[in-house]
Amino acid sequence: MSATKTRTSSFSRNFASANSSQIPGLKHGPNGTTFISSGIPDLDKILGGGFSLGSLVMVMEDAEAPHHMLLLRNFMSQGLVHNQPLLYASPSKDPRQFLGTLPSPAVPKDDKSSHRDPDQEKGLRIAWQYKKYFGENQHSFDSQGGKHEFCNEFDLRKPLERQFLSGKHIDCVSIQDSPNLVTLNDRCATFLSQFPSDGSISSVGRIAIQSFCAPQCEFSNMEWDMLSFVRSLKGMVRSSNAVAVVTFPPNLLSPSSCKRWQHMADTLLSVKAIPDEDKELEKLLTGYQDMVGLLNVQKVARLNTQVPVILEATTLSIKLKKRRFMVLECLNQAPIDGSSGSSYGTTGSCSVSSKSGTLDF
Repeated sequence: MSATKTRTSSFSRNFASANSSQIPGLKHGPNGTTFISSGIPDLDKILGGGFSLGSLVMVMEDAEAPHHMLLLRNFMSQGLVHNQPLLYASPSKDPRQFLGTLPSPAVPKDDKSSHRDPDQEKGLRIAWQYKKYFGENQHSFDSQGGKHEFCNEFDLRKPLERQFLSGKHIDCVSIQDSPNLVTLNDRCATFLSQFPSDGSISSVGRIAIQSFCAPQCEFSNMEWDMLSFVRSLKGMVRSSNAVAVVTFPPNLLSPSSCKRWQHMADTLLSVKAIPDEDKELEKLLTGYQDMVGLLNVQKVARLNTQVPVILEATTLSIKLKKRRFMVLECLNQAPIDGSSGSSYGTTGSCSVSSKSGTLDF
């Protein structure tokens, strides 16, 4: 009697994806895409789930304000909260000091009432078991029993706890005194070799490079060498289970090099400061006084598909809720009553504009 063969179809379950779903901080999307969080809930919703594994994210800095640091800090903190290895490169002399400025995740409302009546706890025990079947948020648990969401809301005024900063999973590199990019390329290659893309995901890594091509770097005038490094980094990240975020000041590059850098990015973001006193813009936009900057989504990663990503809005305002939490909101034209706009996750009042300008409504 011949051995029976297992029937497979296009609807068979992907067991590799099922196993990787147990890893903290991962979310599966369409076309076999796996996301890790950017550390900003509104940005994850805009991008369709977060940063795609194997993608290169580039952020264009603004010379007038360091708003790119908000994106970089949340990205790094989210990875450390999920115990994901991190490689951080900076033009500063001692990049490890920057880790002390990373924000700490805010305590969820569900966890604020930690001291409850035991009688009430018995009645809530069954309800907590069924909570995982509702909503889109995925939760993970660390070794100490703490619960961490797929994307946390970070308190910018509270530093990250020391327990997340201690360990061998953080590698800091100073690129200030490097005469070339060979050392940084080797460090990135060694770091990414821990996360091979072989069909199964055992762990994921994050690379954060701050102010690449900064003037204090000796290689800042080697535009072709820097472009070669970006191309090499994109290739290494594409073949690994990791995400690299690179911020750079576009005003220090030639126009042709800046366009090439933008073309190399899978996901391209840019930040811009808000003028202190712009009367025309204040009359035009809702909640202008609460804005600290603008975020422009110029490109979204399209891995494993040729279908373009159509965004509801490409230009969003950066606000600090209670001066602690970073929030992205669609730009709304100021109504007569002067009511404020709402967060990206709850608003649907913005329409897509076919013209590409500084502000999109």
